[in-house]
Amino acid sequence: MAERMAARLSAQEEQIEALSREILRLQDGLTGGFLTCDPSLDALRAENEKLRYRALHLRRSLREEQQLQERDQSQRTSSQKSQNKPEELKENSHAKQLDPWPVFVSDRLQLYERLKKESDALLAERAAGGHSISVQLPDGQTLKATAWVSSPYQLACSISQALADSCVIARVDGELWDLDRPLETDCSLELLRFDHEDAQAVYWHSSAHVLGEYNKFKCRILNEKVSTPTTTVYRCGPLIDLCRGPHVRHTGKIKALKIYKNSSTYWEGRSDMETLQRIYGISFPDGKMLKEWERFQEEAKNRDHRKIGKDQELFFFHDLSPGSCFFLPRGAYIYNTLTEFIREEYSRRGFQEVASPNIYNSKLWETSGHWQHYSENMFSFPVEQDIFALKPMNCPGHCLMFSHRPRSWRELPLRLADFGVLHRNELSGTLTGLTRVRRFQQDDAHIFCTMDQIESEMKGCLDFLRCVYDVFGFSFQLHLSTRPEKFLGDIAVWNQAEKQLENSLNEFGEPWKLNPGDGAFYGPKIDITIKDAIGRYHQCATIQLDFQLPIRFNLTYVGRDGEDKDRPVIIHRAILGSVERMIAILTENYAGKWPLWLSPRQVMLVPVNPSLEEYVKQVCERFVKAGFMADADLDSGCLLNKKIRNAQLAQYNFILVVGEKERAASSVNVRTRDNKVHGELSVHEVMQRLTLLRQSRCRSAEEDF
Repeated sequence: MAERMAARLSAQEEQIEALSREILRLQDGLTGGFLTCDPSLDALRAENEKLRYRALHLRRSLREEQQLQERDQSQRTSSQKSQNKPEELKENSHAKQLDPWPVFVSDRLQLYERLKKESDALLAERAAGGHSISVQLPDGQTLKATAWVSSPYQLACSISQALADSCVIARVDGELWDLDRPLETDCSLELLRFDHEDAQAVYWHSSAHVLGEYNKFKCRILNEKVSTPTTTVYRCGPLIDLCRGPHVRHTGKIKALKIYKNSSTYWEGRSDMETLQRIYGISFPDGKMLKEWERFQEEAKNRDHRKIGKDQELFFFHDLSPGSCFFLPRGAYIYNTLTEFIREEYSRRGFQEVASPNIYNSKLWETSGHWQHYSENMFSFPVEQDIFALKPMNCPGHCLMFSHRPRSWRELPLRLADFGVLHRNELSGTLTGLTRVRRFQQDDAHIFCTMDQIESEMKGCLDFLRCVYDVFGFSFQLHLSTRPEKFLGDIAVWNQAEKQLENSLNEFGEPWKLNPGDGAFYGPKIDITIKDAIGRYHQCATIQLDFQLPIRFNLTYVGRDGEDKDRPVIIHRAILGSVERMIAILTENYAGKWPLWLSPRQVMLVPVNPSLEEYVKQVCERFVKAGFMADADLDSGCLLNKKIRNAQLAQYNFILVVGEKERAASSVNVRTRDNKVHGELSVHEVMQRLTLLRQSRCRSAEEDF
């Protein structure tokens, strides 16, 4: 059947070609001198038209018969395809997209295959001389393996196939390692599932490769950023990519992927470079996790501090001052309450609050080193013959305060705190509500101390941190970041300081992790991340040792021996971090349901009828004079139930209802925003209870009332 069909199709093709030649012959005849009015010309035109229609009909017939032949062939091979489906899909999936391959893809694939053969040969040579190695697992178990042969995936399979299938990436001696990459020597091995943050980073990195295979900036990245003599090459179908990796074993691991946002950005974040579109995506090992993530995003959207800030009239932003927040009266109440909370702790913990200038000559920043490395992020301007700049941080100014007169060892530790206004010239495209601003304040402090005082000061900082975060209801994680490869200073000084930080963390009693080599070049640090109500982590607090700034400013103090030659150490310390950013985090953590002590709407008084308005005004004034954020709803057009409901939606912590009975007894009827009724109490007693709850900074005042 197929042979007969093929013969018929061939004959029809020959007939079409003959007809085409005849048409061309006739066209040549038309240009050979016939007159347009000659009868012979009309006959030739008619014959030409008939031949055209016949050729068109034959082509249509040929096309239909070809489609029938392809359909028959597809039906005959359908059973074979179902048996070999995985292999065929793997072999032909990309061929259906690009057939044939562009020349540059074919050339690239050939180069990849050549390089892969060389790499395989090298690995085979090393494997031939492979020796037995020991692999230590986190639980203390030791596995035997063969160098340059055994891979983390193979070892995972020897333990459990389920374990191997659930692993995303391995970590070998602290380094992320492809699951199929052979082990090279004795090592420690961790097998990371998707729930580990490093595994998620690898998983989403691989997903990004699936999302966007073409990137014309790749060569620029390789030329400008990569300085190593060798690199790794990954292949996924036609995509050949030079990438440091590691990656998931294959794209089949990526079960659910969603693109959810895009935004405009600049290449390398610089406004003078090309404009790009940044595409945001997320991926997971199964669809259920994606659904859970979508629910989480919806919850986060409802908690967005920008939305709540607008709804509760806390703050707003304006194009005439981008990145600088306008705090309205109720937002300013939250701002001031937070700073007063920290000030109370300062007085208890031996900190001295100072006020320093906002504008400095650029010579200060040259001394501190910020001008050389940070000037692009500073607002600078000429003043007469000099360049001045708004301060982006307080530490250089505090160094001037320390050095303005001779200091003695008896004054140390000297703890200087500053709520000064800071400005940083963030790119306009990166400004995001209160979390990324240009104008902000910090609960910034710098502790000038001796080397021997580091441990005790660190203990004090950690205790301060726990006190504040317990009030907010935050749990937190601690990481000790130690000396990096490129560091400044004496290694013995580093070792002594790191030992004191370890001791302070151990005595603190909270679990902590080590981040070796992740410290700043000028000193080790403790990184703190807090966890909010919906499981997100934020870094706010900072505890950072600094050995270099005292050297740059030549800070000294008179030691016990009477000589002015001893060098202090600086501890940079913040608990809230940026007050603006902390307000954003707290807004979203509480979803706008502020605890009583921090609430911009604490008490609402509601009269049952207009005749009680005068009494309600008097009671409201008493609460205001006592320092409460109290209001009275005197709208005569609203019914009682509507007023109560409005107060609850506005998140007033307590709604005090007043009727004739309450006026006669100088009392109020107390209920909460969650509609819990506490009943009738005297105004005096209500004020006493609320005052105690506010002073104790109770998070559940409505329940504990």
